[in-house]
Amino acid sequence: MLRTHTCGALNETHNGTEVILSGWVHKLRDKGFIVWVDLRDRYGVTQLVFDEARSPKAVFEKAQGLGREFVIQVKGTVIERESKNKALPTGGIEILVQELQVLNAAITPPFTIENESDGGDELRMQYRYLDIRRTPVRNNLIFRHQVTMAVRNYLSDAGFVDVETPYLIKSTPEGARDFVVPSRMNAGQFYALPQSPQTFKQLLMVGGMDRYFQIVKCFRDEDLRADRQPEFTQIDCEMAFVTQEDILNQFEGLIKHLLKTIKGVEIDTFPRMPYEEALRRFGNDKPDIRFGMEFGELNTLTQGMGFQVFDQQELVVGIAAPGLAHYTRKQLDQLIDWVKRPQIGAQGLVWSKYNEDGSFKSSVDKFYNEKQQAAWAKKLDAKPGDLMLIMSGPTNKTRNQLSALRMELAERLELRDPNTFAPLWVTDFPLLEWDEETQRYHAMHHPFTAPKPEELKRLETAPGQVHANAYDLVLNGNEIGGGSIRIHDEHTQRKMFDLLGFTKQEAEAQFGFLMQAFKYGAPPHGGIAFGLDRLVAILGGKETIRDFIAFPKNNSGRDVMIDAPAPLAKEQLDELGLVTKAPNQ
Repeated sequence: MLRTHTCGALNETHNGTEVILSGWVHKLRDKGFIVWVDLRDRYGVTQLVFDEARSPKAVFEKAQGLGREFVIQVKGTVIERESKNKALPTGGIEILVQELQVLNAAITPPFTIENESDGGDELRMQYRYLDIRRTPVRNNLIFRHQVTMAVRNYLSDAGFVDVETPYLIKSTPEGARDFVVPSRMNAGQFYALPQSPQTFKQLLMVGGMDRYFQIVKCFRDEDLRADRQPEFTQIDCEMAFVTQEDILNQFEGLIKHLLKTIKGVEIDTFPRMPYEEALRRFGNDKPDIRFGMEFGELNTLTQGMGFQVFDQQELVVGIAAPGLAHYTRKQLDQLIDWVKRPQIGAQGLVWSKYNEDGSFKSSVDKFYNEKQQAAWAKKLDAKPGDLMLIMSGPTNKTRNQLSALRMELAERLELRDPNTFAPLWVTDFPLLEWDEETQRYHAMHHPFTAPKPEELKRLETAPGQVHANAYDLVLNGNEIGGGSIRIHDEHTQRKMFDLLGFTKQEAEAQFGFLMQAFKYGAPPHGGIAFGLDRLVAILGGKETIRDFIAFPKNNSGRDVMIDAPAPLAKEQLDELGLVTKAPNQ
């Protein structure tokens, strides 16, 4: 037996008990005549004491040769600790060691295995197996497990069946770039790793499974950022014989269950907001509604006054930042510089202070008097002491820029409390988007999304005006899930492919299997997929998903621990029928 107890299990009730513990040497303190060792495992830390007077001589001498992160086993007696540590569950006891065995020696780690490590991100990712020994990382992985189990339990209790779908599938032209896998047995042909199990879950509905779910790995070969990885995990769900209302109600229940089970938070209402309203009020389709600073459109109150910056633009829009009328000119200039950064791309920013005494002072006093600025304040719901910030330009671009500023100010004002949760359904998305570069429509969600039933006939006459029977679930300004009612008849699906620019031959080659399945009686169906990584991060109070992934990739899509991706041997390339150029060619 390598241990009778874990390092987090012992307390004063075990005094006098003989125990065996195993774990890693966390810290050592050698006073010459006595050695204290903090022994660590996944469950906690227990202090060991090696006493020159009370421990066997050989054991004491061996203890003096221990190093940090040695893996050891000890046998000893639980005794009361003289200097108690109330911060630890085991802080009232220590183990007087009688036997010591070094199970594995260790070299000095490249960074300290502490809650606050001295290792940078890249170094800790290179030695991720050591990073996982740190309590915050380990707790994040345990937290992810708890969320995953709560999801599984909820869906299973609701009648959903966990079904696995293939990882080696056919590449499709829609969406992000695929990761491809060459087939050795079919020379010159390739599998793709799935961006989602979309068509397979629809086929399961055709097969009569009725309620499906899967916690599944998906893959997208796209540019990376803090909340995106080339491989990610979805909570993938589909239901048959349902309307949009059925799905929204079902998965509101899931999020309520997670918030209550994991966070002890009860949410009563899930507001719903049409896509166009979200853009108008917040500038994006995943608004954080935990705070105000809603957009106010000021065209009618600002244009025609001789100020060309406003007069010549498609949109003039502003927000009121609460309590920031005290900002100095230097602070205001810094805000202007912030929106001019390439990441935001604004030309500038107009400001107006709504002073506590009711007066106004702005950067455009030459063009607008206090009465006119008071009208802005009314439109922006500004109060005395607030700072009004106004931008102008093309509608979509300006909304994006002001939305970024709104979020930046919310961070500075500490309005984004990670312990407050504000879910929101965004609905009524456009079904199609027109792409000027390719001169064709693209699916706003994916090609299998059904139009609103009442707008189906407009697919023939005005496809760009049709709304999708689709919905996104937003939590704290992050899209955590999205789905739709699916097309379930062959005629509408063929029409959709036609609008997206597929030839009949291309549609048949790519998705003929799906349209063939529809001929055999496909039920009305729909579903949703949640980004598990992002959901776990938000529930854990963070927005960086790498913190909750055991072995994440870096921002370049590399696994720096195993050094992947990596070249293949020429023999492997030849076997696969692949040819690569030398780096200098």
